[in-house]
Amino acid sequence: MEVVIVPDAAAGGELIAEAMAQLLRRKPDALLGVATGSTPLPIYQALTAKVRSGAVDTARARIAQLDEYVGLPAEHPESYRSVLRREVLEPLGIGMDAFMGPDGTAEDVQAACRTYDRALAEAGGVDLQLLGIGTDGHIGFNEPCSSLASRTRIKTLTEQTRIDNARFFDGDIEQVPHHVITQGIGTILEARHLVLLATGEGKADAVAATVEGPVAAVCPASALQLHPHATVVVDEGAASKLKLADYFRHTYVNKPDWQGI
Repeated sequence: MEVVIVPDAAAGGELIAEAMAQLLRRKPDALLGVATGSTPLPIYQALTAKVRSGAVDTARARIAQLDEYVGLPAEHPESYRSVLRREVLEPLGIGMDAFMGPDGTAEDVQAACRTYDRALAEAGGVDLQLLGIGTDGHIGFNEPCSSLASRTRIKTLTEQTRIDNARFFDGDIEQVPHHVITQGIGTILEARHLVLLATGEGKADAVAATVEGPVAAVCPASALQLHPHATVVVDEGAASKLKLADYFRHTYVNKPDWQGI
């Protein structure tokens, strides 16, 4: 696992956006796995700037969704499909025909989960998967003690998660769905490159457990240690609990420029 410590969220966004741009230059039809939330926004903003400047072409790029609410219509403004359309697809000039996501409105949700897992494989697999991390170490909606071999499946949201997400639903927790479809940890680990961005001191404990702790289901993100190409990008706040922070800084500064992340 490579750990890159950056000054702030904007610097992290630029670094990861450039890695995505380099991937698209090598493989114009790359399948990019994307996440929702505020943390990845600097990535999408930096990549959009590159597209608008002509530095990278996304005309053939494909987008894959990490998770989705169950029972929320696709056209609902807070469905993750709608959020990604606003924050990723439209700014990057990518049409919905290049978008893949699970069907949260399916009558048979478990079948929809299996269908999405197969679709990802049939599409050739995710080339680069963006991830955020929760303060408890969750990735996607894989909460602590999720199986490290789990596949795309339905998960029940904790009450705290529903409270946290109520801000997107006019502050009304009753509007927040109880269930989501999420790529499992085993599914996530099949992507060729995993890139996790974490910012702020509130994520410091989770980052330390992910990078320097044991691989354990109690910290789902620690499964990234098992991946052959995982990159963890953190600002100073999120890096503040890392015992090997100086080592990570040294190795990155002395890394060959051509190697990228």
